Amino acid sequence: MTILGNVHEGHWSVAVETAPAPCGAAGSRGYVCEICVTHERAGDKLFEHRFRHSRTFVSEREAVLEGLREGMTWIELKMANAFNM
Repeated sequence: MTILGNVHEGHWSVAVETAPAPCGAAGSRGYVCEICVTHERAGDKLFEHRFRHSRTFVSEREAVLEGLREGMTWIELKMANAFNM
């Protein structure tokens, strides 16, 4: 099963999608999450950044919550001009 989640803050949005992780070396499985951060104004997409979270999570719930948190942190850093893209 795939879990989707999204959060909107002003003109920024974070969308997260989970997926089963590939089988690890020890045979353990888990979930990964793909994060998409977008900046839209008046219906025009000004910016989009997609990335995968670096961790594998035990549950889909944990993966989607951490993905949303990571996306919101990314937005905070971008708005604070901590980096340029």
